Amino acid sequence: MALRAARGWLGRDGRPRRAAAPRSGRARLDLLRHGPGNVADDARRGGSRDRELARGPGRSGARPSCPRDPRGSVLRRPGGLRLSRRPPAPADRASGSASGGAGHPSRALVIDDPIRWGILGTAGIAESAFLPALRQAGDGVAVSVASRDDARARRWATEHDVARGVAGYEQIVTDPEIEAIYIPLPNGLHAEWTITALEAGKAVLCEKPLCVTPDETRRVLATADAASVPLWEAFVFPFHQQTERVRDALASGQVGEVREIGSRFHFVLDDPRDIRLSADLGGGSLYDVGCYPIRLARLLFDAEPDLDRAIADAVWTRSGVDTELWGALTFPGDRRLVFSCGFLAADDTFTRVFGTEGELRMTNPFHPADDDTFAIVHGDDVREHAAAPTGEHSFTPAIRHIHAVLRGRERPRHLAVDEAMGNATAVGALLAAAGRPPS
Repeated sequence: MALRAARGWLGRDGRPRRAAAPRSGRARLDLLRHGPGNVADDARRGGSRDRELARGPGRSGARPSCPRDPRGSVLRRPGGLRLSRRPPAPADRASGSASGGAGHPSRALVIDDPIRWGILGTAGIAESAFLPALRQAGDGVAVSVASRDDARARRWATEHDVARGVAGYEQIVTDPEIEAIYIPLPNGLHAEWTITALEAGKAVLCEKPLCVTPDETRRVLATADAASVPLWEAFVFPFHQQTERVRDALASGQVGEVREIGSRFHFVLDDPRDIRLSADLGGGSLYDVGCYPIRLARLLFDAEPDLDRAIADAVWTRSGVDTELWGALTFPGDRRLVFSCGFLAADDTFTRVFGTEGELRMTNPFHPADDDTFAIVHGDDVREHAAAPTGEHSFTPAIRHIHAVLRGRERPRHLAVDEAMGNATAVGALLAAAGRPPS
């Protein structure tokens, strides 16, 4: 793959300038997310959730070192992007950056080959959500899918136009041609394989929940920090146009001061063999769909809940899986999320945001389709808007963003290192409040 970095990085001798390699994992992650510029200045421009990604040096001892030519330029990051030594276009060197802003070197990258993805497992969501969105987003291709069963992997790959199917997840993780990995495995396997993929230097998109306990989440995030590799938990709605428009409406005071969010996420799960009903594999409605209202409330309130005030009740199976759960979380200023989730009632994702002067209603804030809407309501005055006017799959904006980050064209947003711990601790507090049976 030929990749050209337009960054204004030539020194007086005509050779690329190179920042000194940071010694600590935290410093490497800062370089990955901020670039070699002033971190404080960058924080003032966008804050910790909107910082620029600049590909930093690899983690010594954790990944193979990058081959270098005699002049010191990176030729290829094993398992990652291959870089050429061509200088940026003259216009980029003269103007600084179209994407990086005035006075900052450009991070725009020009890459000939698509980003190569591997998929761990043949879960239904990989077929129905990830692959269609990957193709719609462009600039990426699924080159390999792994299953524990070789025949199943090969059959799935053939049916879904993936280049190859392999037996064993390790084959994806160790494949040097794969740059990013999608993990739709059962919840109980997320931590193990996310850590393995991160340590191999792969960018990771892991299905929610990232882990089933706060302790597991801490270990995964520590690995991402040490490896300086981007990790996303697959809540894709924060990247969606509807979410941006809703946040703008609330920020502009269209419903007054937001006081409460009421949300439901239900569907009927009637197959007793489904892994979402397995306690050993991390099943349960809060893990599967109840985590969505929590993530939405944290995003819209831009705050974390008081876990000591968590309230919940649930319907439990004999094995300790919640098939329905009702919960409430209190946020600073006595604002509240009141929600329910479950596997026993008909499909429902209706959500209401209540303010002092009106309310905002969403038929589906999580995976909006063409016929979904959101509305601003003031008494009898209802102003309705299309949730997905572009007709894109709900995963598409997130995957497009990941590609842009890996190319260096966008600052990373909604990284797991910033967001996942808040959801994990809230889920843990709600399960405890609901009296989760001992395992």
